[in-house]
Amino acid sequence: MKMIVVKIIVLLVAVIAVAMVIALFTKDKYSLSREVVINKPRQEVFEYIKLLRNQQSYSKWLSIDPETKISYKGEPDGKEGSILVFESKSPKAGTGEWETKKVIQNERLDFELRFLAPFKFTAGGYFLTDSIAAHQTKLKWVYNGGMNWPMNFMLLLMDMDKVVGKDLGESAIKLKQVVENQ
Repeated sequence: MKMIVVKIIVLLVAVIAVAMVIALFTKDKYSLSREVVINKPRQEVFEYIKLLRNQQSYSKWLSIDPETKISYKGEPDGKEGSILVFESKSPKAGTGEWETKKVIQNERLDFELRFLAPFKFTAGGYFLTDSIAAHQTKLKWVYNGGMNWPMNFMLLLMDMDKVVGKDLGESAIKLKQVVENQ
């Protein structure tokens, strides 16, 4: 009996060691993006996305838990340094902050997303707007994430495009609907 327990422990240690070595050579970053064409002028689309308070109308993540508490801090909404704080008891929604890092008016908005619970990690990304006609704007939403070693081993097992990209796509479509209907 003792021998079997020892063999199981040795096998578990070996499997974990192999996974950690594989993680050394595994990517630790990923980038996802979604594009939508919004039938509104570029300036109008940009003015909408730069305001953090508007995220409640289109963000899939903020709608997961209707009890999520939303607050704001930092600079005024729409400015670099403005921060949306979200707090949910649901592990699917979590607790964290979305900060506007850089604003290039009517072109690009960079953000940093800091998750504080149930897991701690930081992601980033940006929105790009491009006029394709007088009343049509192509919006590109990019999300950049990653996992540090040895957790990056999980990126071999998870399709982040299905996990996060699906919600990103749903949010982009909802954003299109909301902006076009205002």
